[in-house]
Amino acid sequence: MQNWAGNITYSTKRVLRPRSTAEARELVADTDALRPLGTGHSFTRVGDSTGALLSTQHLDRVVEIGDGTVTVEAGIRYGVLATALAEHGLALPNLASLPHISVGGAIATGTHGSGAQNRSLSAGVAELACADGSVRRLARGDADFAGAVVSLGAIGLVTRVSLDVVAAFELRQYVFEELSWPAAGADLEAVLAGGYSVSLLTSWTEPAIGQVWVKTRERLDPQASYFGATPATRPRHPVPGAPWENCTDQLGVAGPSHERLPHFRLGFTPSSGAELQSEYAVPREHGLDALRALRRLADLVAPVLIVSEIRAVRGDDLWLSPFHQQDSVAFHFTWEPRIDDVLSVLPHVEAALAPFRIRPHWGKLFAASPKQLAAVYPRLPDFRRLVRSLDGGGKFRNDFVARFIFGEA
Repeated sequence: MQNWAGNITYSTKRVLRPRSTAEARELVADTDALRPLGTGHSFTRVGDSTGALLSTQHLDRVVEIGDGTVTVEAGIRYGVLATALAEHGLALPNLASLPHISVGGAIATGTHGSGAQNRSLSAGVAELACADGSVRRLARGDADFAGAVVSLGAIGLVTRVSLDVVAAFELRQYVFEELSWPAAGADLEAVLAGGYSVSLLTSWTEPAIGQVWVKTRERLDPQASYFGATPATRPRHPVPGAPWENCTDQLGVAGPSHERLPHFRLGFTPSSGAELQSEYAVPREHGLDALRALRRLADLVAPVLIVSEIRAVRGDDLWLSPFHQQDSVAFHFTWEPRIDDVLSVLPHVEAALAPFRIRPHWGKLFAASPKQLAAVYPRLPDFRRLVRSLDGGGKFRNDFVARFIFGEA
């Protein structure tokens, strides 16, 4: 059994597939070692297990819509949830590029969308319920809540999650082409804050940034430029040459936010399909210097790169979030599915970004050592304490957690 990208073959063939949260609790109680398995969109071994994998595939129901929140089972995909909320005149404040990912997996790894004023998906969690044979609930205001959300699956099986919701709203999506590097460098923060959500897409070797995706509440002049970038005259795909039909509507056509915030439609292959991914968050004040450092690596990166995406993300207070106590610029890399070549490039990318205290995405490929991660996550000792208190027997620990959280060889 493999993950979505096919770069990870799981270390066990035992997959548990409960059809209710009650059954899931029983399976957790009766299993010595297991890990939660969502939609398999992680590129690292964060979700691997040598014991059992407990799939949340069938734990995909909307449980309750309350006052300002929705409670769901952790296996529901964001696209399915957002569609259900729209029927009640509600929406999630933000979504990732892919609506295909599960709520539980996304929040456990610190996954995010885009927008200088928008926080990660994990920051939208108001309460969660974990199973280790019994049910344990943690809510905002509880002492350890900020440590339990981005948990890497290490504190128990998250069965239910309550998320913040807002009144339904519409967005328009515009794509602009050929944003000059000088224009981006003149005020990168303004470029990334020019809409509800903004993405810059580049191969790093281009004479200008190839595409700028702007998702906004405003109707823009179809002839107006965006910091000098020109409006696209037909729909685009983030990957040059890929079929635009897989993507959400563009050209300024208004639509529900859940049909504009993701780049890709739920029913279609997301991104390029066959790919690997990495991503690094740097403090917002270092965004421009990080961009310049990556441009100097263009010739090294380009041979294995499909496309790179640059976004702004607002900070949060979650202990293991890449955006913990810092507004950030996130540099994403979609790589060719050539694992050895990619792994040979990553140390050079991380060395170039090291002066900016980068934090890699937990679910995407990185080369950083446990010591390097400990230096940029000040609450890591508190998280170790939390894991020991909630999973003293190590039922939910795997090699990834043992290495990167506890520093074990």
